[in-house]
Amino acid sequence: MNFLRDPKERGKFIRFAIVGAIGSVIDFGVFNLLATFLGVVAVIASIVSFTLAVINNFILNRFWTYPETRIVPFVKQLTQFAIVSLAGLAIRTPLFAVTEKVFISWAEKWLPNLLTPTIIGHNVALAFVILVVLMWNFFINRLWTFKQPAVKIVEEIYESPSKT
Repeated sequence: MNFLRDPKERGKFIRFAIVGAIGSVIDFGVFNLLATFLGVVAVIASIVSFTLAVINNFILNRFWTYPETRIVPFVKQLTQFAIVSLAGLAIRTPLFAVTEKVFISWAEKWLPNLLTPTIIGHNVALAFVILVVLMWNFFINRLWTFKQPAVKIVEEIYESPSKT
C-alpha cells in the first residue's frame, strides 16, 4: 500500500481525513462543552469527546471511506476499530496530559488577553494530539481494520487487463 503513488489510496486517505475532520469537530465541540462549560476535568472530557468522535468515525469510514470492506462482519470490524482506537487513546491521553500544561503556560505568556490561557492551552493540546493520532489511526486501520478483503483482491486481478 503506497497511498502517495496510488490514486485510489490517496482518495481513501482524503476521505479518511475528511471523516477525521468531522470527528474533530465532534471532539472539540464535546470537549469544550464538558471542560469549559460544565467544568468536567480536561483529561476526562478528552476521553469522552474522543469516544464519541470514534463512534462517528467508524460509521463514516465503514460506509464511505472503505465501503468495499462491508463484507467483513460488522462486529469483527468494530472490534478491530475499537482496539486501534483504544491504542490511539492510550497514545493521546498521556500526551494530552503533558502538553496541555505546556500550552497553558505558553498561552499565559504569549496570549494572555485573547481567551483564557486554559481554554487556549486545552484546545492547542487537543489539536496536537488529534494530528498525532490521525496518522496512527489511518495506517493501522488501513492495514488491519479496513484492509481490502481477499475476495476483492481476487476480483481485481481477474478484472484488470493481463500484462503480457
